Amino acid sequence: MSQYAHPEVLVDPQWLMAHLNDSNLRILEVDMSPDTYDHAHMPGAVFWHIGTELMTPDLSLNLEPKTFSALLAKSGITANTTVVAYGSYPGTGAFMFWLFKLFGHQKVLVLNGGYSQWVAQGGPLASALSTCSTTQYQAQAPDASLRVLSAEVLASLERSDQVLLDVRTQAEYSGEFYLMEPPKGDEVGGHIPGAVHLDHAMTLSEDGTFKSADELHTLFQQHGITSDKEILPYCAIGGRSAYVWFVLKYLLGYPQVRNYDGSWHEWSRLSDAPIERLQTSQH
Repeated sequence: MSQYAHPEVLVDPQWLMAHLNDSNLRILEVDMSPDTYDHAHMPGAVFWHIGTELMTPDLSLNLEPKTFSALLAKSGITANTTVVAYGSYPGTGAFMFWLFKLFGHQKVLVLNGGYSQWVAQGGPLASALSTCSTTQYQAQAPDASLRVLSAEVLASLERSDQVLLDVRTQAEYSGEFYLMEPPKGDEVGGHIPGAVHLDHAMTLSEDGTFKSADELHTLFQQHGITSDKEILPYCAIGGRSAYVWFVLKYLLGYPQVRNYDGSWHEWSRLSDAPIERLQTSQH
C-alpha cells in the first residue's frame, strides 16, 4: 500500500484484528440490509442502514449536519474516535470516508477489501448485537470543497479543464437501466453529455481490494482522466462517486476532485439539464 499517495488512510484485516479492543476505535457496518450484520459481523461493530439513516425519503443523501450528528452520537462516536466503516460491498468504506470528511471528522480509515477480505483473512465474527454509550457530537457544515452542485456541473459542460466522470455500470450509462432497475415514473435513463464513462468496479482487484497505484494510474489515464484537470465524478445517488473520489484523491493524489453527490438521481429530474443516451439524445 506504500505506493499510494496516502497509504496512511488504508488498513488491512491484520491491523484491524490487532486494534479491535482499542477504546477509541468504532467499527461501523453500513449496508442496505441488516441481514449480514444480524448473521455475523465484526466484533463491536454498530450497524447503519443506508436507506433509512443516510438517505432522505426521495433517495437523496441526507447531508443535514444535525442528522449526522445524531447518528454519530448514538453510535458512541466522539471527535476523537477513529472510525473504520465497511459493508458487504468493498467500496462502502471509501464512501463513508468521504461522508465523514464532508462533515469534518478527521479520524477515519478504510479497510482494504472490506468485509470479504476480513472473512477471507480469518477475522473473528460475532452475532450478538453491539451496544455503546451515547455521546455528544456536533458535525460541521458540509465542506463545500468536497462536493460540486448541479449548476457548476452544467457549467462544466463548456469547460476543457474539468472532466465529468460517470462511474456507474455500462447499462446505466447507456440509459438501459436507472438505479439498476428499468426506469419508472419520472425516472429517466442516460448520462450527462460529454461525461467519460469508467465503471467504478474496474478499480478493484478480483479479491475486492484496490488495484495497485500503477494499475489505477494506467486505468484512469487510458480514459483521459488526468491529474492536471479537475475531476467531477457522479453515479446514481453519490455513493459510488464518493468511492471514486477517494481513489483519485487519496490513492492517486489527484489535487482537484469533487463529488457530485446529487448525481443522476438529481440531474435526471432537473428541467433544464441536458441528457444523452447512446442511441438518442434528450433535452
